[in-house]
Amino acid sequence: MTVTVTDLSVARGGVRVLEGVSFDLAPGAALVLRGPNGIGKTTLLRTIAGLQPPLSGQVEAAPDSLVYAGHADGIKPTLSVRENLSFWAQVFGKKDISAAVEAFDLGALIDRPGGLLSAGQKRRLGLARLLVTGRAVWVLDEPTVSLDVDAVAMFARVVRAHLAAGGSALLATHIDLGLGEAEVLDVAPFRAAKMDMDDFDEAFL
Repeated sequence: MTVTVTDLSVARGGVRVLEGVSFDLAPGAALVLRGPNGIGKTTLLRTIAGLQPPLSGQVEAAPDSLVYAGHADGIKPTLSVRENLSFWAQVFGKKDISAAVEAFDLGALIDRPGGLLSAGQKRRLGLARLLVTGRAVWVLDEPTVSLDVDAVAMFARVVRAHLAAGGSALLATHIDLGLGEAEVLDVAPFRAAKMDMDDFDEAFL
């Protein structure tokens, strides 16, 4: 099912940052968000993923179709790589983690505690969680942070395979992942107007 975002306005810390964002994301497609740091890309992605409510507008997606991967890797430092992936697989009603381990080259690290992984290895483990969710729509916020060149290429292959299988990806990144026909949406034109000082008191009513 296509994800449809219509006239979406979002806020960070109670302050409107983006307004009037609209787009469609079809199965098999990728959409890359671009814009300067601090403009609100993370806030937009979190809102679309259902982690915070919008100020206005609508996000239409099939139930339980979206999964979000943000700046935090979301791993338990005392659990091994195997245990981390198995935990998340169970959360999403899955059991098999072998595809995730292979895709992100985690086999040699499978019994290592998460807390003993390097930053890049933690990132690979965090991204591997995408493959144990069974979710069709990946919402990704700067997914290549801490990854070296080889790991970026590894991640790009995983995303391309996901798209080829009919999944979709919405991501904020400044890295060219070689996603072919991926569309790019510059969010700068959707920057919210600054609050007028005459409206300052109303913000607290």
